[in-house]
Amino acid sequence: MKRAVFAVSMLGLTLISSRVLAGGEEVTLDGLKSRTPASWKAQKPSSKLRTYQFALPHADGDARDAELVIFYFSPGGGGGVDENIKRWKGQFQPAEGKNIDDVSKVEKFKVGNVQVTYLDVQGTFLFKPPADPKAQAKPLPEYRRFGVIFASENGPYFITVTGPARTMAQHKKDFDNWLKAFK
Repeated sequence: MKRAVFAVSMLGLTLISSRVLAGGEEVTLDGLKSRTPASWKAQKPSSKLRTYQFALPHADGDARDAELVIFYFSPGGGGGVDENIKRWKGQFQPAEGKNIDDVSKVEKFKVGNVQVTYLDVQGTFLFKPPADPKAQAKPLPEYRRFGVIFASENGPYFITVTGPARTMAQHKKDFDNWLKAFK
């Protein structure tokens, strides 16, 4: 009996560890899938325009988690690549003496057969609640955003990860690996 309980306990631990090793939630974009890191906490999307939403745990010294959101509007919806990159950059104020192009980088690459445009921008994030377009922007210094346009066949999907710069640096490698793992 003790051996059976031990064996069942070990099987349970093996299943739990393989689930943790496999990562967190499976995200599907237009039939392509990638599993998030286990540390990302899935959340109920706060609006119907959000397909997925995750909290990425804050780094030591930061007060807030980063937020990853995947938006999907409709095939071809949500505006063009250049328009969204310009809007995302416009939500940031660069450090004194710099311009927005000094504190941002845009890359284009493919994930499988999907064209991806990836913005990395940092500075003071001018946060405005999405539900209130007339609200005053609240400046959040030392913030960073990864903004991705995932131009799949029935897309595009818009992925934004926004949070304190230190937290974002902590999650960059995992985010990049997760993004490039869509198959």
